[in-house]
Amino acid sequence: MIGTDPVGTRTVPGPLAEPLKYGVFTGVELELQADDAVPAAARLGLEPARFCGQCGRRMVVQVRPDGWDARCSRHGVVDSTELERR
Repeated sequence: MIGTDPVGTRTVPGPLAEPLKYGVFTGVELELQADDAVPAAARLGLEPARFCGQCGRRMVVQVRPDGWDARCSRHGVVDSTELERR
C-alpha cells in the first residue's frame, strides 16, 4: 500500500510488499497465473524473486553466497534477509 512517512511524503511499496499484484517468479498477473506456473526450484526456496510483485517488471538480481538482493527500477530494493524476518 502507498502510505506516508512521518514527514508526510508518499512512500512507494517495495517489490515484494503485500498485497502482490504480479507473480514474483513469472511476472504474470496473479489473477491470470496458473497454479502450476511457479517453477519447482522456486517453490522449494532455491530461486530468488525475479519479477516485481507490484508492477511485474523484471528486476536486477544479485545472488550472493549468503542470499540475494533484487532491484526494481520503480519500487526499490529487497534483500533476502528481509524476507527471512517475516
